[in-house]
Amino acid sequence: MATLDDSELVFDKDGVRLTVEDAVATVTLTNPAKRNAQSPALWRALTEAGRSLPGSVRVVVLRGEGKSFSAGLDRQAFTPEGFDGEPSFLEMARGSDEDLDALIAEYQEAFTWWRRSDLVSIAAVQGHAIGAGFQLALACDLRVVAEDVQFAMRETSLGLVPT
Repeated sequence: MATLDDSELVFDKDGVRLTVEDAVATVTLTNPAKRNAQSPALWRALTEAGRSLPGSVRVVVLRGEGKSFSAGLDRQAFTPEGFDGEPSFLEMARGSDEDLDALIAEYQEAFTWWRRSDLVSIAAVQGHAIGAGFQLALACDLRVVAEDVQFAMRETSLGLVPT
């Protein structure tokens, strides 16, 4: 495996990098050009990060590269095309309730593993933490925030309840 600053690089894909140094893992959102906007591929990579942690890890730090922690869901999700290789939101809405529930549960794994009882998770938040970005920060046990942080959960004004 490759090393970065004496840390073991576990993986780096789909906008997520996982490094481990002794008992501390760092999960970094790595798409600052898009303010670390989230997509299904990123959610799968976050889930894989949680599953890839060595048993020796006790602390996981979540951070975002660039000016924003995460600006939330990538707006491309709301286009008819959606993301390459992914069902669009319109296609998802046309599917069965069971299929939609299964897909949402898969996506939510990116947010739920942070609550593992054998870990302490810490979100290091700067800039924007909007929608799914705010949800991701809230999924961690602790949040350490910069002076410039801006939290927003606009979903509630639309009658949507984040899980």
